[in-house]
Amino acid sequence: MIRYAKPTTVDEALALLGEGSWRILAGGTDFYPAQGAKPFRENVLDINSLAALRGIAETGDHWVIGARTTWTDLVRHPLPAAFDALKQAAREVGSVQIQNAASIAGNLCNASPAADGVPALLVLDAEVELRSAAMARHLPLETFILGNRRTELRPDEMVTAIRVPKNAAAGTSAFVKLGARRYLVISIAMAAARLSVEDGIVGNVAVAVGSCSAVAKRLSGVEAALRGLPVSHALATAVQSAPMDELSPIGDVRGSAEYRLDAAREIVARAVLDAAGHVPAEKAAA
Repeated sequence: MIRYAKPTTVDEALALLGEGSWRILAGGTDFYPAQGAKPFRENVLDINSLAALRGIAETGDHWVIGARTTWTDLVRHPLPAAFDALKQAAREVGSVQIQNAASIAGNLCNASPAADGVPALLVLDAEVELRSAAMARHLPLETFILGNRRTELRPDEMVTAIRVPKNAAAGTSAFVKLGARRYLVISIAMAAARLSVEDGIVGNVAVAVGSCSAVAKRLSGVEAALRGLPVSHALATAVQSAPMDELSPIGDVRGSAEYRLDAAREIVARAVLDAAGHVPAEKAAA
């Protein structure tokens, strides 16, 4: 017999997860399309009544985003400029109706290589809070997502929050997405960049690309090439020549591997310039 449960407290949900195998239902924006017309074969744990998992809080060391926080919640919440890339990504998650319902943790647990939220969270050094009835643990986002539709989540665990260290919430950021059309599209490639600039010189920098490898990746070679440069179009030139060894794009109906790699360089350059507040000449002319 298939079970359905809708707990009202996190402890109740964790106790149920410890008893058996469940499929967690949050916003449902991926859950129902994936199910299609097939009959349910798994127990369903509906966490939509867990108010404690929705909202954004500030602690002494972290910004804490509850697992059930929606993309609309995120866009509306006052956050430092370092979160601008994440807010820009939030506006690219499906339609407004999807953004109103979809949870941020669901986007991570779905573990799609094209998940819009992942690159912007990677440049914030985000970590995932996982809880079971027995313990809580924190994993860097880059180690939580293992591959296409695969994560480190254990059967008795659920994601309860995403945490961003305060020291990574510094500087400014930007997100650029390339798709076959403007709205309601799966990414061909996407990039997020976060920069701290002092006296016109780039200091700390974080760059990540999605849809160009099995999981979104930070680009250490690009980051190294940008540190210490003046804020000018020299940043774009550095991106064009920097190594991107972390990327291994595939060819599919949305674009060839070669096109994705070329596109990644271009949108990384755009994200870096946008994050630095430098308007390229072609944009200024427009």
